[in-house]
Amino acid sequence: MKMFASSILIAGASLIVASSASAQAVSDAQIASIVVTANQVDIDAGKLAQTQASKAEVKAFGKQMVTDHTGVNKQATALVTKLKVTPEDNPTSQSLKSGGEDNLKNLRSLKGAAFDKAYVDHEVAYHQAVLDAVDKTLIPNAKNAELKALLVKVRPAFVAHLEHAKHVQQSLGK
Repeated sequence: MKMFASSILIAGASLIVASSASAQAVSDAQIASIVVTANQVDIDAGKLAQTQASKAEVKAFGKQMVTDHTGVNKQATALVTKLKVTPEDNPTSQSLKSGGEDNLKNLRSLKGAAFDKAYVDHEVAYHQAVLDAVDKTLIPNAKNAELKALLVKVRPAFVAHLEHAKHVQQSLGK
């Protein structure tokens, strides 16, 4: 019961992050910070899943998250360096970081099937929240054409991650 409640709380927090992101106007510097932070949150959780998950499918998903989100962060970092934009911390990036830390704390307390379920449930909610933020806030507010193009380019990967996470979730018997 505790694990289930924690999963719901974390999923709810992720959705709140998305709605708070969609409610604010953000600059390109803030968008850069949100993108890098959102990817880092998923990288950190994926690394933990690679070592702590009990099912091979969950470990493989964690590995894919680390690989894919590291690639997006490299692209984003290269672009902001090229554009001479310094990522600017903001309430959304701070909330993402805090939520990611809370998620890791929760996940570290779990073992076996409980870990697998909590990790995958969070990945489903998190990727949906990130997609909502990309669609409602990040792309519409991006002023720089190259930044907007990067967001549009990586969006299908987030969709694929969401679908993959849902598939893994279903295989775990949600």
